[in-house]
Amino acid sequence: MGKTIRQLSEELKLSKQGINQRINSINGFRSKHTYKVKNHLEIDNQGVKLLANFDKQKRQERQPNRQAENDKDKNIDHILLKQLDVKDQQIANLQQALDQQQKLQIATVAENHQLKEHVRKLSGLLEPPSSTQKQQANGKDAALSNNVNASHNRNKNDKQNEVADIDKKQKKTFKNKTNNSWWHFWK
Repeated sequence: MGKTIRQLSEELKLSKQGINQRINSINGFRSKHTYKVKNHLEIDNQGVKLLANFDKQKRQERQPNRQAENDKDKNIDHILLKQLDVKDQQIANLQQALDQQQKLQIATVAENHQLKEHVRKLSGLLEPPSSTQKQQANGKDAALSNNVNASHNRNKNDKQNEVADIDKKQKKTFKNKTNNSWWHFWK
């Protein structure tokens, strides 16, 4: 003999709506486990067991789903770990390339420095060293200053001679002139 929905709700401590929801969620439950007695619906013993164990069944159904989700999560984790390994390898390769590039740059700078030093040495062979250039420049300056001084002295002497000549001429003209003025006596 079966039980009514009301009896089941009291026994399982669920509402009638809760029992109806469980009945509706199980496929083919009404056709297999329910029958109508007068005005109410009764559930056979096997149906009562199904409804009583509904939570356990749901858990068991969820368990494979959870297992599938866990497996899916594990697969995703595995894929992500592989991607991380690939990225780590790419970073290591880039770091190695960067190190090589830096070494090449250091070698290039050193080679440039050597070449500049070599060019400086070669230019030193073609041109007199800067110290001898300074001495030569000082010698030229001294020679120029001596020449300037000599020409200045000559010009000065020439001017003095001209002034002296002009003075002599003035004196001669003064002597040649007869001074009729009264102040010539005072001299």
